Amino acid sequence: MKLSEIKAKSIITKSQLNCDYCVNPYVGCMHGCIYCYARFMKRFTGHPEEWGRFVDAKVNAAELVRQSEKYRGKEIFFSSVTDPYQPVESRYKLTHNVLEKLIPIQPTIAIQSKSDLLVRDIDVFKKFKNIDVGISLSTLDESTQKKIEPRASSPQRRIDALMKLKKAGIHTHVFISPILPEITDWKAIIKATKKYADEIWFENLNLYPSIKANIYKFLEQVDPNLVDKYKEIYAKDGMYWNKVEDEIKQFCKDEKLNCKIYFHHTRR
Repeated sequence: MKLSEIKAKSIITKSQLNCDYCVNPYVGCMHGCIYCYARFMKRFTGHPEEWGRFVDAKVNAAELVRQSEKYRGKEIFFSSVTDPYQPVESRYKLTHNVLEKLIPIQPTIAIQSKSDLLVRDIDVFKKFKNIDVGISLSTLDESTQKKIEPRASSPQRRIDALMKLKKAGIHTHVFISPILPEITDWKAIIKATKKYADEIWFENLNLYPSIKANIYKFLEQVDPNLVDKYKEIYAKDGMYWNKVEDEIKQFCKDEKLNCKIYFHHTRR
């Protein structure tokens, strides 16, 4: 793992996601998820290392936070192209320090991670009037998780973190993402997390050209027949996913759960 320290020019940037602004305290991510959409960022970094094998820490991140009223009440998301609580955060505390600087401004904070390091900052989270903190899960099976998210916290550690967040009075969510056909048991994830989640969000696998090779290599190890299955699914205009989403909506309705289809990706 190549770790570097850099000075950033800005830290709170306008977002094209479902939020006003994003904070990305790091460039790159240690988790190394094989499906990561953010790997397109590599071409802007100058790194020869493959995505998931380098992290640049924006060591001046907190210094760049301006006490500006323009952020008051606006939603700031941590993070869009990195994980704000990846392992290196335990050393640099960049996410922690940026959050501390934002407390007087009181923006709406949204945080999502694959790390149980989240619980370290519960006391900071509680200082925001409007905050939502969540974990993302694609599987409950640790052996599968280690293949697709090799350096992220185990599913059980994430669920334990979610439980602690909920007990602390933090508004929480579970992001079931990405849903991998024939692999992600989304019903099992719901059952394991629903007691600790105020909302459950869903996203199906977006089979970007940049991740196809990684996904197919993984599927070959699990079941070679799945490669053709995925090609069939993504050759059609969303028929498979429309059915899955109908099942999700009905299941959540029956269970009286607050759920949201966050992203819907079809043909690739």
